[in-house]
Amino acid sequence: MTSPTSPAVTGITTQLGPQLSGSLTTDPDVLAAHATDESLYSPVGTPAALVRATTVDDVVATLRYAHHHEIPVVPQGARSGISGGANAVDGCILLSVASMNRVLEVDEANMTVTVEPGIINKDLKDALRPHGLAYPPDPGSVAMCSIGGNIATNAGGMCCVKYGVTREYVRELTVVLADGTVTRLGHRTVKGVAGLDLAGLFTGSEGTLGIIVEATLKVVPLGPDPLSALATFPSVRSAAEAVSAYMATGASPSLLEMMDAATIAMVNELGDFGLDAAVGAVLIMQSDSVTAAADTEAFASVAETHGAVDVAFADNPVDSELLVAARRSAQPAWEHYARAHGGGQLLDDVCVPRSRIAEFCDRVEGIRDDTGALVTVIGHAGDGNMHPSVFFDTTDDDSVASAQDAFDRIMALGLDLGGTITGEHGVGNLKNRWLATELDDGNRRLHREIKNAVDPTGVLNPGKMLEHL
Repeated sequence: MTSPTSPAVTGITTQLGPQLSGSLTTDPDVLAAHATDESLYSPVGTPAALVRATTVDDVVATLRYAHHHEIPVVPQGARSGISGGANAVDGCILLSVASMNRVLEVDEANMTVTVEPGIINKDLKDALRPHGLAYPPDPGSVAMCSIGGNIATNAGGMCCVKYGVTREYVRELTVVLADGTVTRLGHRTVKGVAGLDLAGLFTGSEGTLGIIVEATLKVVPLGPDPLSALATFPSVRSAAEAVSAYMATGASPSLLEMMDAATIAMVNELGDFGLDAAVGAVLIMQSDSVTAAADTEAFASVAETHGAVDVAFADNPVDSELLVAARRSAQPAWEHYARAHGGGQLLDDVCVPRSRIAEFCDRVEGIRDDTGALVTVIGHAGDGNMHPSVFFDTTDDDSVASAQDAFDRIMALGLDLGGTITGEHGVGNLKNRWLATELDDGNRRLHREIKNAVDPTGVLNPGKMLEHL
């Protein structure tokens, strides 16, 4: 890899800059402002330049230059990730595709939409609504995360329990490879098995295999306004048991979320959401089917059978959205708390079988007691994707050590229960040590060989997901 002080790096402005229709800057203040994603505790290097691409040709020129001179490239979009995947490495070119944010085509006949990678998820949803169409993947950061980043991390969100993750909506990708080659992967058709599923391979690859510059996505008909219900429980365990029981009935809610008592308190501190601060946990259920009223009643019945303290219904779209807004506020509330209490937060993203959510929550409480760290829990409970968050004081070595111990124990717990280290946030540099633990020898070898085949000089997002394989 080229030294950060080599002529190729120091000459980026004069050699690469003239080839771009977008902008290039080496201003240290601008670079520092773009060097990180939303991860609060991940390594950050010092970049050499920031390219703001506006066209595919900008991406091609940047990668050709970087490949030839072996300069690392860190792709970025909205930088809303929370695993450090978009963080700078020393001497790198930050390659932002945030300005490539157009809807290129809405194909109502074939139920697809073609977009550039920088478009914000919610902006895409808003653009589809007049056509009577919807794009279901719905991360908690829907108002700020980009579709390119969603594809790069195979993002999920609150509606995965019914609609699945991003990969299930990716039909075709246009990708720029490490050497500047532009290629199309996948098929626009509903079915297509010609060759390997390379679009699926690049989905979730976190910028380590190529840069996504265009995506054709499956869309669905816009459904009726959803209805919601909120159930409160005396403990996290009773809420988790209700989740397993409700999903075992064959229910198909469009959303089933959980928050523990500590998170409820933080959300209430952030805004007036009216959540009961005296309970141990809440479940928020939503249905967007034609049987939504009956679905909420069925959920209430199961919740009450499993010890719910109270069940409230939102029987109109406005109130329903307010309940969901309370859940979407959990991460901002956590960040607000972290900034006021030492600045440290390690957000986990463990996915376990639904039948083991209650055991997972019990054992997280044990980890909290053993380490002395403050650990809060929310989760996309309907699909077993749990998000414990560990808080700590970054200026206190003992606090940092306790938090890291708790975080590592939670990762190990997820694997012990037959789960995975990440359900939707990606690996980045926050969890790359743990990826090597989850994968077996053959799987690690396949990852290495694929990476070496498509990026032989190793310039694409080094030090991140594949670092320890």
